Amino acid sequence: MTDEQVKKAVLDIIAIVSPDADLSNIDPAVRLRDQLELDSMDFLDIVMELRKRFKVEVPKEDYMQLASLDSCVAYLKPKFETAGVRL
Repeated sequence: MTDEQVKKAVLDIIAIVSPDADLSNIDPAVRLRDQLELDSMDFLDIVMELRKRFKVEVPKEDYMQLASLDSCVAYLKPKFETAGVRL
């Protein structure tokens, strides 16, 4: 599994949660909430979709590790690999 595959998986979920979001110019190093109009409910929907699609649990204390696309990859990639997720 590559970093790009993980990024695409996260962006696919964001597209479902926030269908009007412009995902074409996302800077992977900048907080997603600073680039997109995501509120706390949108963020929870993203976490729930990760659990539903990939069986990956994200404890509340780890939410900040999903702040940017790069941090999502760093956090989720090992979890996906441990869970045997195929992208």
